Amino acid sequence: MLSTVALLANSTPDRLLPARELMAFTLASHILLVPFGVALPFITLLMHHRALRRDDPVALALARRWSAVMAVQFAVGIVTGTVLSFEFGLLWPGMMGRWGDVFGLGFGVEAWAFFLEAVLIAIYLYGWRRLKPWTHFWLAVPLPAAALMGAFGIIAANSWMNTPQGFGLDAQGDPVDVDVRQAIFTPMFGPEYWHFVVAMLLTAGYVVAGVYATGWLRGRRDRYHRLGFTLPFTVAAILTPVQFMLGDSAARAVFHKQPVKFAATEIVWKTGTHVPEYMFGRLNSDGTISGGIRIPQLDSILAGFSPSTKVTGLTSVPASDRPTVLQATIAHWAFDIMVTIGSLLILLALWYAWSWWRRRDNPGSRWFYRCAALAGAACLVTVECGWITTEVGRQPWIVYRRMRVSEAVTSTHAGSLWAMLGIVVVVYAAVFGSFLAVILKMRTRWRIADAGSPGGADLPPEADTPYGPRNETGPPAAGTASGGRSGGTSGGAS
Repeated sequence: MLSTVALLANSTPDRLLPARELMAFTLASHILLVPFGVALPFITLLMHHRALRRDDPVALALARRWSAVMAVQFAVGIVTGTVLSFEFGLLWPGMMGRWGDVFGLGFGVEAWAFFLEAVLIAIYLYGWRRLKPWTHFWLAVPLPAAALMGAFGIIAANSWMNTPQGFGLDAQGDPVDVDVRQAIFTPMFGPEYWHFVVAMLLTAGYVVAGVYATGWLRGRRDRYHRLGFTLPFTVAAILTPVQFMLGDSAARAVFHKQPVKFAATEIVWKTGTHVPEYMFGRLNSDGTISGGIRIPQLDSILAGFSPSTKVTGLTSVPASDRPTVLQATIAHWAFDIMVTIGSLLILLALWYAWSWWRRRDNPGSRWFYRCAALAGAACLVTVECGWITTEVGRQPWIVYRRMRVSEAVTSTHAGSLWAMLGIVVVVYAAVFGSFLAVILKMRTRWRIADAGSPGGADLPPEADTPYGPRNETGPPAAGTASGGRSGGTSGGAS
């Protein structure tokens, strides 16, 4: 890691490295929350609908509790998302000053979606036990749509940075005659958006299911844990092969629209046909590849379904217009890790499908639940790797073939940026620590409500909030039993 930082420092202006590191840290932190902001509302409403349709108090308890996690996650996302929005202007004023009028609408859409989502989450939380059951549910149905609209805005902006269009240039090189429709619906928008949305649904499903898989491994075999595992895991398992096909489509779109980025992610040095595929490996400055697994002709076959498909190499453009050897290796490893994890998840989904086809039941093997418990963390790794591939593979361009990162960076002194990075790291550690503490506190309160354990018997079981029983003593509120009990004495995971 130190050698990597040193190499980057030697190849960039002094203020560019800390600006990149600050943006990378805040984006990498924020993106861990994005799957839950985008996909958890949909999964929660699926469970809520099941609860109402089948008059199922266990499903209702799960939906209530997931809504509480969703609200806390949204509050943390406000902090990390706001920091990112400020950083675009503070760290990259060159890009925002010149190109903001072209692609800025995406950020505007995301802002409106954010406020709409906040209002809908507030209504959803307030509506528990205060609105008629089906009225409460239908008022929450727009919530997943608001989350998808927010993703629409962000991906529209990012896809424009990858394939900029929808404008002309005046004599000074500034954009004029902006066509908003073309600026939003760029060639990369469709592949990137659907790949992103399905990734968020899949990741949220595996993470939530992983919590209950861990409970199963610890001996909690009640219906609460079974249902909490089955619904989100089923969503994720169905989407896993879909995501693999979408990922393949997105990679092929990069091959056609950003050939140099494709060359970086596949570490292709020279343009040619019958190009081999390398799994992992390291690109050297002379174009040779060290390590990795070489598969003859596979890269050409994957790109164009034929060994004779011509694949553009990194040397097709001057060195100043392509990723460095180090950046290409980073993008390549990120891409290969993402593909490897995705392939393993397909095997896990097939295991699950086989069990349901043969026995109409979840697999009984502890190894299956061990793998399911790890799947959520693995998905978060793939989300990080996806953005690394997208952003590092585009270097040195912040707007592909229109503006370099070095042209967009702030003029702020490098020392100030490093200090800002240190402050942000400390603040984020406190924010995420608080988030974890709140989630663990809610889990404890839910266990008390479920088990009626000593010390918690005098507490009302979720009388008026989905966060668990309050600390006040007193009789439980009327009508609280159906949503407050989980159907098992072990209770447990959120």
